[in-house]
Amino acid sequence: MGVTRHNVTHSPPPEVPMLDPQARALLDLMEARGVPPTHTLTPAEARKFYRERRFFSQPDPPAVGELRELLIPGPTGPASPIPARLYRPLQAAQQPGELPVLVYFHGGGWTIGDLDTHDTLCRQLANGSGCAVVSVDYRLAPEHAFPAAVDDAVAATRWVHQHAASLGLDARRIGVGGDSAGGNLAAVVALTLRDAARGGVPLPLRLQLLIYPATDMRAVAPSHTSNGQGYLLTRESIEYFRSHYVPDRAQDSDWRASPVLREDLQDLPPAFVLTAGFDPLRDEGREYADLLSAAGNAVQFVCFERQIHGFITMGRLLDEANTAVDLCARAVRRALLG
Repeated sequence: MGVTRHNVTHSPPPEVPMLDPQARALLDLMEARGVPPTHTLTPAEARKFYRERRFFSQPDPPAVGELRELLIPGPTGPASPIPARLYRPLQAAQQPGELPVLVYFHGGGWTIGDLDTHDTLCRQLANGSGCAVVSVDYRLAPEHAFPAAVDDAVAATRWVHQHAASLGLDARRIGVGGDSAGGNLAAVVALTLRDAARGGVPLPLRLQLLIYPATDMRAVAPSHTSNGQGYLLTRESIEYFRSHYVPDRAQDSDWRASPVLREDLQDLPPAFVLTAGFDPLRDEGREYADLLSAAGNAVQFVCFERQIHGFITMGRLLDEANTAVDLCARAVRRALLG
């Protein structure tokens, strides 16, 4: 009996990947419900909305071995403490001892976000990596403009290093990480501590975990145009955040605001950089990863081509968010536990 063969013509793959169907459904639902764009809200309104939205998009917070609230002396002294939250992983509950630690800075355009908006993510990273996590509630703009967030992030990291033993942490195995604005802060902390080490004040970091980081305050990368509308984070919202955090545009070129503009990127801790294909920040994250590699640093780069900005905290709705969390946790584990 003969076999009939049919000629099948395959269309070439599209130049632009398809938006993840779950992300598409989320965006459609937000539009149908009339969710207001961030840039139309006051900072107080935006903070409240961001805090409440987590119950819709984030998974239930997993149990951890220990959760402890901290107050870290701010850069101006004990009178201006920085709230922080220490997580020890579930598997370490019955194994007291010094753990490696990831100092984490939340996203939110330096204007919104807090310990609660990123509580589930920090729990996931702690349990997935087997390492402790210290989440830092740095000061927000516009009440505290640039470089207040940088100063808090640096002060908190140094304090964790100095007080590691009393917290049950290993001062020799510390990493920094963050998403979006927090990724910017993690990159700047790594640069600041590298400079301090060259000046004789060592605080060696073993990792910088940069999740769709903002690295260029000028917002000139092509993805700011190609992804600037329709994918949750818009050009208008980016300008809203930028104008609150760095109201003086002349400061855009300060490397503490735009680490991609720092000429000397040598001798930095290994980096794990994660971006999203439909994110306005996609290209500047990739550019920073490439510059770190060109400067001789160890870098791993992953782009979730079909995802949107902010997706990693949306594991209740987006399956790839949970995959991304797992990848980040493994990167932390490899870098800090060895």
